[in-house]
Amino acid sequence: MGRRLILSTIISFMLISSTNNFADDDHDKAYKLLRMGEILPLEQILKIARGQIQGRILEVELEHKDKHLIYDLEILDKKGIVWELKVDAVSGVMIKKEQD
Repeated sequence: MGRRLILSTIISFMLISSTNNFADDDHDKAYKLLRMGEILPLEQILKIARGQIQGRILEVELEHKDKHLIYDLEILDKKGIVWELKVDAVSGVMIKKEQD
């Protein structure tokens, strides 16, 4: 992995909300999962999300639900509508896309 991608990933995981199922130090665990190739980089997830909804990323969380790692994103589109997207952190498959 390139240094830029690793730094971007560290910063991204530092921004993960502490309201999800991860504890404060779990950004380290998420980073290790990325380094081991078990989850996709956030940059790739953002490309997938932006392919669905054009707009401003408001929030990104990495959640652990039912033994799955899920990226939960909120995007504000150009019309002022907030969208919630859930993307499988391992496969990149879109799980959910709805107006929030």
